[in-house]
Amino acid sequence: MTHHQEPVWRQAIAGAQILFVAFGALVLVPILTGLNPSMALLGAGIGTLIFQACTGRKVPIFLGSSFAFIAPIIYSVQTWGIPATLSGLFASGALYLMLALLIKLRGVAFIHRIMPPVVVGPIIMLIGLGLAGVAVNLAMGKTGDGKAVLVDYQTALLVAGVSLATTVVIALKAKGIFRLIPILAGVAVGYSLSAFLGLVNFSAIAAAPWFAVPPFVTPQWSWPAIFFMIPVALAPAIEHVGDIIAIGAVTGRDYTARPGLHRTMLGDGLAVCVAGLIGGPPVTTYSEVTGAVMITRNHNPVIMTWAACIAILMAFFGKFNALLQSIPTPVMGGIMILLFGSIAAVGLNTLIHARVDMHRPRNLIIVSLVLVFGIGGLTLQAGWVTLQGVSLCGITAVLLNLFLPKEKRDSAQQTF
Repeated sequence: MTHHQEPVWRQAIAGAQILFVAFGALVLVPILTGLNPSMALLGAGIGTLIFQACTGRKVPIFLGSSFAFIAPIIYSVQTWGIPATLSGLFASGALYLMLALLIKLRGVAFIHRIMPPVVVGPIIMLIGLGLAGVAVNLAMGKTGDGKAVLVDYQTALLVAGVSLATTVVIALKAKGIFRLIPILAGVAVGYSLSAFLGLVNFSAIAAAPWFAVPPFVTPQWSWPAIFFMIPVALAPAIEHVGDIIAIGAVTGRDYTARPGLHRTMLGDGLAVCVAGLIGGPPVTTYSEVTGAVMITRNHNPVIMTWAACIAILMAFFGKFNALLQSIPTPVMGGIMILLFGSIAAVGLNTLIHARVDMHRPRNLIIVSLVLVFGIGGLTLQAGWVTLQGVSLCGITAVLLNLFLPKEKRDSAQQTF
């Protein structure tokens, strides 16, 4: 029996399992950034369907909330508000569309020239390390910026520690599909302990309706937010290339040739644009889902259609949304410590895997400046344009790579 002849109920269960795997990371982004979790579910579902339409439903991939945008969204919402931030997110989706066009015209090689591992590695490291302070503050019972105490310090550390320990144990010891849901397991155990300690407010869940239309937010044009957010899209755009190659390695197909990298990038870009238009976080290809496809050996893209449809249905489930918003911050803090550290480690691994020689002054300068600019919190302001964090470092890394003179030996190592 081929995958496409599978009974519908089995495809639906497999789709629910995919959503289950992606779920922890999917709702974490809106909870941290102040966006609505139900809009993340709706954006991920619609985004995945758009991606499938653009790629002829050939690639077994699910799109979920992108971690690269967490710190920029937090800063942008505080500075310009949610509607202005959404215009920036829409514009970052437009950058994907331009890249898709360039890949169609020039091939994928030019992306690797502009953004080799020495550029991508430190940007990804920064996405994780830049959020370290937020994770630690939440784990200690404070708000993300550390200015207000939400939960007593001892209690918060206990809850964060148990959530973190559960996540670590599941990631190390669980078998099969359960290895792919450490975040979900950590949230479940941390939430149960929080409920026992009286940290969960159940009245909001009881008051929430069973059926509720998600609160759509329309973007408001803001040039400062747009210029701030566009460079942030560079790192996840490159990550997209890596994810498409990775899922191809798992299924034994070359998706960069058919349906073509320009089509997958187009699908991802349109999905980010739509998420920005309705009020959800930007979406990106999920490596957790690639892991799930690898373990279940089920390569049928129809499963992703089911996952997308279930995500859309759950977005209208009011009590479920209220349950997500009732998760105490120390639970999230404990899990984020591991999660953001993992992102930094992925960036470091990008440098190691590509054998970027840090003894060479050129490489050392690029990595050093990007890390210190980002972690140190350097801000550049020119009129109403503000650059900081991932956006500043993305532009810095690309420009340094383009303009610093290359050694002859470097040229051979600058490609993937």
